[in-house]
Amino acid sequence: MKSLICLTGCLALAPLGWTEPPNILLVISDDMGYSDPGCYGGEIRTPQLDALAAEGLRFTNFYVNNMCFPTRASLMTGLYPKSVFLKSGNPEDGMASQNTTLPEALKRAGYSTFMAGKWHLSSHTDTANQPHNRGFDKYYGSVEGTVDYFAPAYLQLNDENREWEWRDNPDYYYTDRLTDNAIGFLKDSEGPFFLYLAYNAAHWPLHALPEDIARYKGTFSRGWDELRQERYQRMLKLGVIEPHWKLSDRNPDVPAWEDEPHKAWQERRMEVYAAQVTSMDRNIARVVDYLKQTGQYENTLILYMHDNGGCHVEYDPKRTGSWTKPYTTDGRKTPIIPGNLPENMPGPQSVWQSYGYGWANLSNTPFRNYKQFDHEGGTRSPLIVSWPARIPGSRSGNLIHQVSHAIDLMPTLLEVAGLDPIQQNPVPLQGQSLFRNFIGQDSDTDRTLYWQHSRGRAVREGDWKLVSPDKGDSWELYNLGADGTEMRDLSAESPERFQKMKRMHEQWMKSFP
Repeated sequence: MKSLICLTGCLALAPLGWTEPPNILLVISDDMGYSDPGCYGGEIRTPQLDALAAEGLRFTNFYVNNMCFPTRASLMTGLYPKSVFLKSGNPEDGMASQNTTLPEALKRAGYSTFMAGKWHLSSHTDTANQPHNRGFDKYYGSVEGTVDYFAPAYLQLNDENREWEWRDNPDYYYTDRLTDNAIGFLKDSEGPFFLYLAYNAAHWPLHALPEDIARYKGTFSRGWDELRQERYQRMLKLGVIEPHWKLSDRNPDVPAWEDEPHKAWQERRMEVYAAQVTSMDRNIARVVDYLKQTGQYENTLILYMHDNGGCHVEYDPKRTGSWTKPYTTDGRKTPIIPGNLPENMPGPQSVWQSYGYGWANLSNTPFRNYKQFDHEGGTRSPLIVSWPARIPGSRSGNLIHQVSHAIDLMPTLLEVAGLDPIQQNPVPLQGQSLFRNFIGQDSDTDRTLYWQHSRGRAVREGDWKLVSPDKGDSWELYNLGADGTEMRDLSAESPERFQKMKRMHEQWMKSFP
């Protein structure tokens, strides 16, 4: 049966100009800002991502949803999140069974399907909606949204509990183990593969290896104000933002760096965050090296993205849950201290902290706001696409300004696999394929996109965007072509446009049961 499926898929690929379906590697990072990778302007060291961007494409108008699981829902279904979940729109409610997932569809084209990392589309008790029951042949990771990087709760290999791996093991580090298992899956694969590598980095807590943290000593000593200006200038030079966009203001709750009373602690927070990112980049390089060593790299379509913008949340000592433990698991049983307390330096398992407003402001340069919001700082993401066999060298390093969204990736990947996206899901996919952008052709640039989750609501029509910063009736109107950092509210100047787009969002919301 599998050979028949492969034959059907290969025949379907003929109109695209090739008969061998590509491998697909989809990498997503967690709670990172648009400008964090070096190839988008950041000072964080990401040599592997920079290399992929240099030989591939960078999208500059790629959107996600404003929190982790809504974006993952869109990735796995090609739908807005409100079309995915059964009840209130939370992963604990489970995904609707009639929605075909991306791996379920790719299996029809003969793909082996693997996942390592953060699922966040079911609870740990909802086995029916866990990865190995929603299309993945093999899965290693934690289905929950937050993990202890040295001892992830609910760690599993398919439905086998694997928490024994980190008990009394001082060498366990989640980012490394995800990659170990991902490469192990590829070694056992047959035919083309789809690997979804969903790193938790750089999601809270700030947990990193000492040697990675040490590499950043002093890097952030000049503080968020000066570093934001430097990132902004690099982004202008790289072309990943428009030259007439202004740098947004520092968050009013954040002091000027010169007035920050806990500079050493603040530096350490960003050092650990950057260390988490560099560790992830090093592990992506391990997968790329394996593909090169096995002769699979040229015909592997690699995509890298974030799930939302940098996270500003300042966690207090009461923020604990199933993901936290009272003592470290390295055999020493050191007490674990939660909360963003300046007297405790983050990095080891014994300290649970996040990096807060000031550094999230840096991550989201030049945009406003953060994760949970539908302003650009919460929803604008890098998208790096590398495919040496199909993206000609003459286009290496090109920027793609196509307005696009996470809902577009499922139809894109189904098309490159030789499947008709329209036939794969009883619910029509809500995105559009970006494949033409990969090969240098134009796509529809006059997109209309919608958002509604947590502290944000928005609709973008062409260059116009209506966005709400809260759950009340407060709305703001921007022209992103002229003002991509949302600094000038045009609601009073364009009342007809304002009312029209407000009605558009209301009608969109009414379309969901």
